[in-house]
Amino acid sequence: MNSVQLSKRLKQVADYVEEGARVADIGSDHAYLPCYLADQGKINFAVAGEVVQGPFNNAVKEVRRTGLEDIVEVRLNDGLMVLKPEDRIDTVTIAGMGGALIRSILEKGRDNDRLTGEETLILQPNVFEETVRGYLMEQQYRITDEAILEENDKIYEIIKAVPSDTPVTYSKKDLLFGPYIGKERSETFKKKWTQQMNTNEFIVGQMEQSSHPNEEKLASLKEEIKLIKEMIE
Repeated sequence: MNSVQLSKRLKQVADYVEEGARVADIGSDHAYLPCYLADQGKINFAVAGEVVQGPFNNAVKEVRRTGLEDIVEVRLNDGLMVLKPEDRIDTVTIAGMGGALIRSILEKGRDNDRLTGEETLILQPNVFEETVRGYLMEQQYRITDEAILEENDKIYEIIKAVPSDTPVTYSKKDLLFGPYIGKERSETFKKKWTQQMNTNEFIVGQMEQSSHPNEEKLASLKEEIKLIKEMIE
C-alpha cells in the first residue's frame, strides 16, 4: 500500500475524526483525506464526493494508487447528494470552501434527507467562518473543538461540531472569532485579526470619503473593528 501524506490543514481535519467513523468527505479533491484516514486504519468506510469530473477522476486515481478501494468509494454528484441511506455515514467533512457554500451544501443535504442531523460535522471554511458557526447554532449543533493554523502564508480555521439535545446559543463574538480559538487568542489568531482590522480600517477610510457611503455597511465595519480591538489588544 502506498502511504498518504496530508497538508497541515487536512491533518488537523483528520485528527478530529473519531476512530471507526464512517465518513463523507465532500469536495474531496484527490480523496487525500479519506485515503489518509483509511490508510491509518482510523475509519471503516468513506465516500469521497466530487461535483466536477476532473477532481472526481483524480480522486479515483488516488484511491486506486493507495489500494483502498474496499474502504473509500468515490462518487460524482452535487454535495451530499452523493450519499445513500445504506452508507450509514456518521461524520461529514467539508474542507477548502467558502463558508456560504458549506452552509448551502449542509442545507441541501438536510432538505433532501441526505443528512439526519445526527452526524458529527468537521468543517474548514476558507472564508466566512461566522456563517458556518451561525448555521451550526441554528441547527442545534454544539462546537466541541476548533483550531487555527497557518500554512503557505494562509490562515485556516477548522471547526468540529456535534448535535446537541438542547438549544445552543453563541454570542456575536463567539460566532465571529470562535468559542475556543477566540479564548485561546494564539499568535496566529492575532495575526489573522490584525490583518482583518487593517483591511476594515482601509475600507472605512475609503467609504468615509464617499459622498454617499453605505451607512449600514459602514456601521457594521466599525463595529467589527471595535470587537477585533477588544480581542487582540
